[in-house]
Amino acid sequence: MIWLLFVAIATLLDSTRIFIDNYSSDVYFKGRGAVSQKIFYGYAFLVIAAVLAFVTGFDFDFNYFPKYALFLTSGLLSGLAGIPYYKALELDDSTNISIFTQLAPVLYLIMGWLFLGETFSPFQLFAFAVILLAPILIVATTRKRSRKIKIRAVIFAFLYVLIATIGNVIFVKENVSEINFLVEMLFVFLGKGISDLIIVYTHPRWQRRFSSVVQSSHKKVFRPLIANSIVGFTKDIIYRLGLIFAPTIAIASAASDSAEPIVIFFLGILLTLIWPKFGREKLDKKTIIVHLIATILVVIGIALLQL
Repeated sequence: MIWLLFVAIATLLDSTRIFIDNYSSDVYFKGRGAVSQKIFYGYAFLVIAAVLAFVTGFDFDFNYFPKYALFLTSGLLSGLAGIPYYKALELDDSTNISIFTQLAPVLYLIMGWLFLGETFSPFQLFAFAVILLAPILIVATTRKRSRKIKIRAVIFAFLYVLIATIGNVIFVKENVSEINFLVEMLFVFLGKGISDLIIVYTHPRWQRRFSSVVQSSHKKVFRPLIANSIVGFTKDIIYRLGLIFAPTIAIASAASDSAEPIVIFFLGILLTLIWPKFGREKLDKKTIIVHLIATILVVIGIALLQL
């Protein structure tokens, strides 16, 4: 059950990260390309990789070179997933984007079966269905928006989940007890940093937009960026631990990704009451009731997964 604790903490951290992303994208990068933030995260990931190398006393072992390369690839894919993620965030708010990403457990289920040899009982599949009722309920009661914008947001969110899922499956598949977990994460963060910097430096306009945001905000933009980096690093490590210890990666994903919209909503309520510009959630009775019902469905589904 330790995996469930890891996943729960990672879900709370990721929900916080999404709010910070949404805040910085709306307040500082509105109309300036939210993807341009990746120039900061690219350097931040390289710094944390260097710190992990120092902490672990990393000594390159050529016997594990193929593993190192695949961990690096996992990080590269995670960095690449940031492009459709920020594109989706520019089109819709954090709560709806988290709802659109509920395809992740299904993708993990398919990939776990194809590449990791994972199997599921009919009872566990029923538990998945119960969990997925939560986001379906929320989507069904979400206010209507422009059809074209909604479709674009869904496509970008799907691409984000697909790329991130492939990266995480590679990580779990290649994880071995002989390699220090922090060394594995060293290569993941190194891959993320390289990917982020390549993405930004191949698009000069994003460099210019990031510089203009720094200047116009009098460097205040670094506050949410630094906070997001710390939360994101911690979440990455804890979530990947959850994936490793979970019975299957699809179960871990279902527990995390299906619960995340609920966590985001209730965290949003709290933040809206404390800091309205940051939370920005609707506090009407209908919305709160729907999310309460969705929360109950998620709890029941996760409980069923343990039987």
